[in-house]
Amino acid sequence: MQIFVARLPGTPVFDPAGDQIGRVRDVVVGLRIARRPNVHGLVVEVQPRRRVFLPITRVRRIEAGSVVFTGRLNMRRFEQRPTETLVVGEMLDLQVYVDDEPMTVYDVAMEEIKPSAWEITKVAIYKGRRREPRIVDWNEVSGFDKLQKDQGAAGLIAAFESMRAADMASALHELPSKRRLEIAHALNDDRLADILEELPPDDQIGILGTLKPERAADVLEEMGPDDAADLLHDLPEEQAAELLALMEPGEAAPVRRLLTYPETSAGGVMTSEPVILPPSATVAEALAHIRQQDLPPAIAAQVYVSRPPTETPTGTYLGVSHFQRLLREPPSTMLGAVLDPSIDPIRPDFTLREVTYYLANYNLVAAPVVDELGRLVGAVTVDDVLDHLLPEDWRERADHDQ
Repeated sequence: MQIFVARLPGTPVFDPAGDQIGRVRDVVVGLRIARRPNVHGLVVEVQPRRRVFLPITRVRRIEAGSVVFTGRLNMRRFEQRPTETLVVGEMLDLQVYVDDEPMTVYDVAMEEIKPSAWEITKVAIYKGRRREPRIVDWNEVSGFDKLQKDQGAAGLIAAFESMRAADMASALHELPSKRRLEIAHALNDDRLADILEELPPDDQIGILGTLKPERAADVLEEMGPDDAADLLHDLPEEQAAELLALMEPGEAAPVRRLLTYPETSAGGVMTSEPVILPPSATVAEALAHIRQQDLPPAIAAQVYVSRPPTETPTGTYLGVSHFQRLLREPPSTMLGAVLDPSIDPIRPDFTLREVTYYLANYNLVAAPVVDELGRLVGAVTVDDVLDHLLPEDWRERADHDQ
């Protein structure tokens, strides 16, 4: 049985009891001179965002949509050995040669040659810009043992295409710096922005610093204003000012406002783009807005109601309506009639501690932030608070902690 490796990332991994314990992220092989590489095992991501090693000898079967293993899984964090190669992370998009003709690796196939023993047997390659791969035997290909300055990224991006931004960010974080930058540069602005929001600050700064200023500004425009402001806070003042100047004025304005608040205040962690509608809007309109797929769950959990304008800073803030209440009301009901009178807004100068108590006290996932003029200026969500309460290196700790 042959399995093409680029199809494996994201595949659920099940233990002998049938419980899902994680997802495949990569395949580990050992390159051998003049011989087909043997497969050492799989890199499996388990919660919380920790990558562990599953020896191929413990894999009972690999089939469409699942990997099942036997025995126990060692939860120690995976560490790549110098003699090992990651198929998805390092071999895809590599330039190789077939009969001295340059080709690009599109995928590779692994095959079980005897029980619990797998080898890389086939290579899917293509030439030039024509992405019409043909499949050849491993022994027909040379060049896998050479590092390349510009490896490309199309194959790896295709393998990770269906991943959530947080999962792809975790995958990028684990790649060598060279590959991480290659992948980041090849992503479109919108996808890169989503992934940057999930990366540790050092990775964010490292990637943004290698982009041309104009493209860096475009990526910042695609990020949520709160995430863009957090990233700009971490940059040198001159670089942050340059990028803000290159952003479209309408996109830069909310980021500039957020930068005026202390980082550890409600104003410093809030998003300036919650769902806001006038009191004359109907329940049906509100449900249509929060149904949008790209809205984070915490943002979609409530609709804020204000007098026009309905972009922050708004007209007079009137109140909030929670999505559960919206589901119980007739579609034609106006929002002004379904406000929650028990929720008082918070001020931008609230400390993180005060915001945390507020959310916990009212069992909320988000809270409206209103300024001294009674205008809604944003909303603080529970994930914003967690991001700032946890240590700066919490993403790395999640990978390392046992």
